[in-house]
Amino acid sequence: MGTYLVTGMGRGIGHELARVLLRRGDRVIGTVRDEAGIAPEWAAFLASGQLRLVMLDVRDAASIGKAAAQIDEPIDVLVNNAGIIGPHRQSTLDMDFEGFLETLDVNTLGPLRIVQAFLPHLRRSKAPRIVTISSRMGSLSHAKSDRIAYRASKAAVNKVMQALATDLQGEGIVAISVHPGWVRTDMGGSGADISVEESAEGLIKLIDRVTLAESGLFFDWTGTQISF
Repeated sequence: MGTYLVTGMGRGIGHELARVLLRRGDRVIGTVRDEAGIAPEWAAFLASGQLRLVMLDVRDAASIGKAAAQIDEPIDVLVNNAGIIGPHRQSTLDMDFEGFLETLDVNTLGPLRIVQAFLPHLRRSKAPRIVTISSRMGSLSHAKSDRIAYRASKAAVNKVMQALATDLQGEGIVAISVHPGWVRTDMGGSGADISVEESAEGLIKLIDRVTLAESGLFFDWTGTQISF
């Protein structure tokens, strides 16, 4: 069993990933922005020490640094899950530019801030992995223009993760991007293709088996490599 850091554990995919990992016996360090993200169902895991919650905002380097300083143990898997869909107006012809900047700040810069802060913890693991929840909507092979701020932020974070994989290859640290599917969550909506349970199960199977030879690649939740 390993130790997982999961950002944005308060809801959606992060919540389900943590639930599955805890039930199978892994240790989870989950991040939330405030105490409202702490569900009553976590009480027993918190009491046993199997789960630890830390407060941080991926837009705030100081809060991330403070959280990282509170943790003194190896982290085997860092899951960059926290993200936002972006502003209501995000067309190339009608853009909320402040909202676009916030989307990039959360979805692209946030994961890099997290990796840099927790890299010392990953370096203490025997098999460290960085897994960033991205989206096929960011693939340059999909010439669609809806939700362009979100799409652009995910295309950008894919490139950041590819570069991280290159820079960390010599240290044996895996870094991949993953499309979790169109998932029935608050973000994905009730009409999405798959359940959060199906997505989380597939993601964990991929995380368990991914190797250094696959570092820098982009996968979907079934473990299939997809195009950037």
